[in-house]
Amino acid sequence: MAKATAQVLKPQPLAAEWSRNAALVIGASVFVALCARVTIPLPFTPVPLTLQNFGVLFVGLTLGSRRGFAAMVLYLMEGAVGLPVFNPTGAGGVAQLLGVTGGYLLAYPFVAGLAGWVFERGKKTFVSGVIAGLLAEILLFASGISWLRVFTHSFAQAVRFGLLAFVFAEIIKVMTAAAIASGWQRRSQLQS
Repeated sequence: MAKATAQVLKPQPLAAEWSRNAALVIGASVFVALCARVTIPLPFTPVPLTLQNFGVLFVGLTLGSRRGFAAMVLYLMEGAVGLPVFNPTGAGGVAQLLGVTGGYLLAYPFVAGLAGWVFERGKKTFVSGVIAGLLAEILLFASGISWLRVFTHSFAQAVRFGLLAFVFAEIIKVMTAAAIASGWQRRSQLQS
C-alpha cells in the first residue's frame, strides 16, 4: 500500500514535460516579440527592417519544428488579439496581419517549422543550420512577396519593396541564428 501511495505522490513525467514545452513555447513567442521591437523603418518601402525574422529562425532552429511552429502560432494569436508583439511601425492587431507585412507574419509558423524540421534531420552543424535558415527564408520571402504583390499590383514592385533591400541583413540573420543554434547543440551534447 505504501508503494502505491509513493507512486501517486511522484511528479508525473508527462506533466513535467508538457509544462517545460509550454514554457519554451511561451518564452519563444515573447522572444520574437522582443525582436520585433528592434525595427528600422525604411523610407523607400512599407516593409521595415526588423529582427523578427532572426527571432523566428532562431526559435525554429533551437526548439525544433513542432515547438517552433506552436510558438509562432501563439505569437500570431497574441498579435491578433491586440497585444503589442508586432513591430511598432505597423497598425497592430488583425490590421497588421492583413496589412502589407501580413504575408511575412502569417508565414512565421511555417518558417519556424521548416527551419526546425530541416535542422532536426542529421547533424546539427553550422552548415545544416544555414541550409535550414536559407530554405526557411525562401519560404518567408515567397509568402511576403506574394502578399505584397496583391497590394502593389506588380511583382517587380513587390520584389523591390519586399526583398532587395533585405538580402544582406537576412544573410547575417541566417548565419547568426545558425551559429548560435549549432553552438548551443554542441555545448549541450558535450554536457550530456
